[in-house]
Amino acid sequence: MGKDYYKILGVDKSASQDDVKKAFLKLAHQYHPDKNGGKDDKFKEINEAYQVIGNAEKRKQFDQFGSAGPGMGGFGGGAQGGYGGFGGFQNGGMNINMDDLGDLGEMFGGFGDIFGFGSARGGQGRRRGPQKGQDIEAAMTIDFMEAIFGVEKEVTLKKKVVCEKCHGSGAEPGAKVEECSTCKGHGRVRRVQQTILGNIQTETACPNCGGEGKTVSQKCTACNGGGTVHDTIKFKVKIPAGVDNGGRIRIPNYGEAGEKGAQSGDLYLEIHVKPSDKFQRDDYEILTQKEILFSQAALGDKVEIETVYGPVELKIPEGTQSGTVFKLKNKGVTYQDGHTKGDHLVTVIIKTPKNLNRKQKEVLKELGI
Repeated sequence: MGKDYYKILGVDKSASQDDVKKAFLKLAHQYHPDKNGGKDDKFKEINEAYQVIGNAEKRKQFDQFGSAGPGMGGFGGGAQGGYGGFGGFQNGGMNINMDDLGDLGEMFGGFGDIFGFGSARGGQGRRRGPQKGQDIEAAMTIDFMEAIFGVEKEVTLKKKVVCEKCHGSGAEPGAKVEECSTCKGHGRVRRVQQTILGNIQTETACPNCGGEGKTVSQKCTACNGGGTVHDTIKFKVKIPAGVDNGGRIRIPNYGEAGEKGAQSGDLYLEIHVKPSDKFQRDDYEILTQKEILFSQAALGDKVEIETVYGPVELKIPEGTQSGTVFKLKNKGVTYQDGHTKGDHLVTVIIKTPKNLNRKQKEVLKELGI
């Protein structure tokens, strides 16, 4: 009976070609002879299995006849010496490129490094010229009423800003700017490497110009060529009406300055709102309580209610019970649309009379209340 290539790669017969490739790469990474704990025989067996079921036509024949069939070739099928068999990848099995490995890089923990071409993705290898500035966060505390109506505040931040001397170019004023001689102005360099997976072409940021495509005869002495410096800046920001405690405001382009003219990051301002001793807030509603006399609740009356917009008159109908909630429409917090407002909810609490004299007590008894 022939070898069970599915079992060797640890996949089901229903596995997709992509799943087969992932399984092979994982096992190749684990058993590669140059790796600690690697096994030469196991590595060859894995490759042999992949040479068959990693190829759609050979896999179909294997599924039909239960063997690789003549001429299919396993490890080094026709190649001479050591691991030269991997040359067969180009002729009959698989072409590995940076995108293949990049998509699997996190899963295989640096698989690319085993084959001698470094990390497939991430880091400087994927950099394309000056980088956008980082986003930053800051906090600000405002009063309750400032949160209700909005306010303009001054912000003080220490952050990366554009170098005033070179205006972000990174070049000393008067320095000569030239096309990079290494990448000819492209900012990227390509190279082809012979690896155990065959010829692999990689593209990385130019090591001479850092991906910019140009070089300068002298770096700026103020920013050392980076185009940015640390400084303290002050600016004003408008806090919109209705912002709540813990709310975050995005202020575009007020984050860290980008490298050498690249776009700045954003500033995210977290708002802390001081509590009020008069009002409570629930989303877009304002909540208060109002104590009224027993007689006002029984007979009805008009009482004054303090709102964030000033005093308003509230009509208390006859027979009002303690705990009744009245709604003052549009006297709450402004919504983010800038027009709609929430409501002010007033909970009525009936004040129980104390220290009644004898006559008052008798009256209450007669009334039966």
